[in-house]
Amino acid sequence: METTIQVPRWTPTPSPTSSPRGPNVPRWAPSPSPPSSPKRAMKSESFESNPPSSQGGNQVPRWNPNEPNTSSPRGYMQNESFEPSSTKGTHLPKWNQSPSRPSSPKRQIRDENFDELEMGTHLPTWTQNLIPPSSPKGAMKNESLELSPPSSPRASHVPRWTPSPSPSRSPKGPSRNESFDDLERGSVASEEDMSSDMEKFFPFNSDSISTSTRPPLDSLLLEAPSLRNLPKVKTSSQKPDVEQPKQNKNNVTRNIDMDFTSKSNGVFLTWKDLWVTVPDQQSGRRPILQRLTGYAQPGEVLAIMGPSGCGKSTLLDALAGRLGSNTRQAGEILINGRKQRLAFGTSAYVTQDDTLMTTLTVREAVHYSAQLQLPGSMPTSAKKERAEMTICEMGLQDCIETRIGGWGKKGLSGGQKRRVSICIEILTRPKLLFLDEPTSGLDSAASYHVMDRIVKLAHREGITVIASIHQPSSEVFELFHNLCLLSSGKTVYFGPASMANEFFAKNGFPCPSLRNPSDHYLRTINKDFDLDIEEGLGGATSTEEAINILVRAYKSSETCQQVQGRVSEICQQKGGVLEKKGSQASFATQCLVLTKRSFVNMYRDLGYYWLRLAIYIALCLCVGTIFYDIGFSYGSIQARGSMLMFVAAFLTFMAIGGFPSFVEDMKIFGRERLNGHYGVGAFVIGNSLSSIPYLLMISLIPGAIAYYLVHLQKGFEHFVYFAILLFVCMMLVESLMMMVASIVPDFLMGIITGAGIQGVMMLCGGFFRLPNDLPNPFWKYPMYYIAFHKYANQGFYKNEFEGLTFPNNQVGGAPTITGEEILQNVWQVEMGYSKWIDLAILFGMVVLYRLMFLGIIKTVEKVKPMIRGLFAVPPEKSKQILEDPIDPQYA
Repeated sequence: METTIQVPRWTPTPSPTSSPRGPNVPRWAPSPSPPSSPKRAMKSESFESNPPSSQGGNQVPRWNPNEPNTSSPRGYMQNESFEPSSTKGTHLPKWNQSPSRPSSPKRQIRDENFDELEMGTHLPTWTQNLIPPSSPKGAMKNESLELSPPSSPRASHVPRWTPSPSPSRSPKGPSRNESFDDLERGSVASEEDMSSDMEKFFPFNSDSISTSTRPPLDSLLLEAPSLRNLPKVKTSSQKPDVEQPKQNKNNVTRNIDMDFTSKSNGVFLTWKDLWVTVPDQQSGRRPILQRLTGYAQPGEVLAIMGPSGCGKSTLLDALAGRLGSNTRQAGEILINGRKQRLAFGTSAYVTQDDTLMTTLTVREAVHYSAQLQLPGSMPTSAKKERAEMTICEMGLQDCIETRIGGWGKKGLSGGQKRRVSICIEILTRPKLLFLDEPTSGLDSAASYHVMDRIVKLAHREGITVIASIHQPSSEVFELFHNLCLLSSGKTVYFGPASMANEFFAKNGFPCPSLRNPSDHYLRTINKDFDLDIEEGLGGATSTEEAINILVRAYKSSETCQQVQGRVSEICQQKGGVLEKKGSQASFATQCLVLTKRSFVNMYRDLGYYWLRLAIYIALCLCVGTIFYDIGFSYGSIQARGSMLMFVAAFLTFMAIGGFPSFVEDMKIFGRERLNGHYGVGAFVIGNSLSSIPYLLMISLIPGAIAYYLVHLQKGFEHFVYFAILLFVCMMLVESLMMMVASIVPDFLMGIITGAGIQGVMMLCGGFFRLPNDLPNPFWKYPMYYIAFHKYANQGFYKNEFEGLTFPNNQVGGAPTITGEEILQNVWQVEMGYSKWIDLAILFGMVVLYRLMFLGIIKTVEKVKPMIRGLFAVPPEKSKQILEDPIDPQYA
């Protein structure tokens, strides 16, 4: 009778989460690995097993009597070999090699056994080289785990390797000799997350066992760690390899060294020896940027970081061509290696200030912008769909019907306004996108999601993104491809963001454990508080010295040489000239959309016209009651003239009350104009047409109250002329204030300037001082003929006095006096033409003022670059290249 030896069965520790192949699949669950960075790699792990010797039962390790037993229930059994003792027994895998322990971040451990581990389970062997799940940026080398194929269907359940992820990231990683017992305090949630990932990443079973080699470094895929989406592995019996994931919502492919031809449709922006200086009372010129060199490539995000006042926004303004006229710029700024303009639709700039129309909802703001920017050939439904999709991408679907809000009414938060600004600028998928602190006002989660969507959009559309950013979280920081660190206008580091930690560590400023790398960099290079910085092992140095050390180290580093080489390479390639994208809407569409948007804004903004209407009604009630039923006596001649002069001068003077609202419109126009949304002509026409209904209402209602309370000349045609003349005067004053707003953007200074101009026109308008009494040199020629009050007063007087007769109280005169005689002798009105000529002249002045407004804006756009060019004196005789960012074709 055959005897059977009792063999203890191997019972693996089950994984916290179930396997997709059934609940009976055991997992290999070792003690958690030491805290490691998601960028480390494991090397030279190999496990082997003998083929099964029978067809029944699961594969269970058996004791080898030739080897000593291990007392610890969790200790590792080293150099144990198991042989099946019976053909009817269970299948026993054989140990050939002790596996190396999981490695610490950025430290690759070779041929290191697990003597320190307290594992008691016998490990099945692996057969594939795979990228570990510990980091989306890491790669595993020479990891070979072999498992014998099962001899029966019952042996198909294979335990899986489910390490616990590191709870934090250390720039240098834990010590090699650190005991794993201390790491059993790891997070259960982290183990569950990583176990779930391993189910996707290690689909090992008896039907899919193969070997592969580690992919080359330049083909690795870098992802945001929080997404935890790992590339899938092909299971093939021949050549399984790592698949390159397609761009989707869950991953972002970053190819660091893409070929120039593969990005030929994008925009390469390079700058070399860039200087920017501003006037200084002590030294004459003070440098803001000093000898900066760098580049930005399509599909990548360049982050500009540094303490406040280091020159981040100035660098963005210089690259976008938006420096002020008082600055001097030197150096080369090239687009695709060429000196060329940024054509319409090619670039967009999201400034720090969220200049938005406060009365619109989120949906309306983005929809109107889509209709203005997207091509006319695109259907309206497609434009709305693009707008809705962009709103959802920025996470604004919950506040889509909320008004943006401003000083009059609470609306969106600061972070939501920032996301609306980004929505408006990415509608057209510009080739070059500048973001000035896009995460300001956002919490860490919102900052990550916003930047993650921008990174995905940049990769998908080939957009070149340059963003200045303050204090990004670790997850946001890992999204950046390249990093530009500035301090006092100098380059501290420029290169791959992932290599910045190594750069700081090499120069004696390693990032401490459990600290955000970006926080460490900013603390090291911020000299505002001039604190001592820890250096190396207990040493300390001042912030100024630390900055100098890093600046010198960067200039002599290999990274700096690579950057300069890359800039030279891009310049030598001489990429294609930027094509003028026909993506803007037609001129008629722009005028229509701007008119509608401005009309809605005026309707909802109480300070634009509604408050003025109330004040006008109150003033006209006062005028009507003071001059009530003025009559036709001789004294009524002077009273009528005074009343008409008040209407022509002081009622129109009140038009400056809407100046603050118009200044806000000008700010919005300035932002949208610089980004090429529409031209100046469309804005002028849209603003003029949208204001006509409100000005007519203001002219008719208060005008009727004043006209009929005073009992001016009867006849409907006289009232119509009175109302039309009042309407034209108000429109003319608004045109005048538009000119003032284009020159003086500050609303307080603009109100003072506009009031002063109108005051001078009143003085020489022919009422306070009769025309024949005005001094000829200046006040009569030309001021009397320039002032619109001259034509307004004459029109009102002719409309009122012509056809009337008044009793004459003068001694020796005729008993009555006609209105024509009063016009000639009392008011000294020019009677050579009719009152309709005066109305036509005023209307012509309205058109002239609007054209002057358009001309002023166009002139400012052309003169500013010329002024910058005149004052651009290179500090070191470097070549200066300045261009106007606005294409004149779309002016």
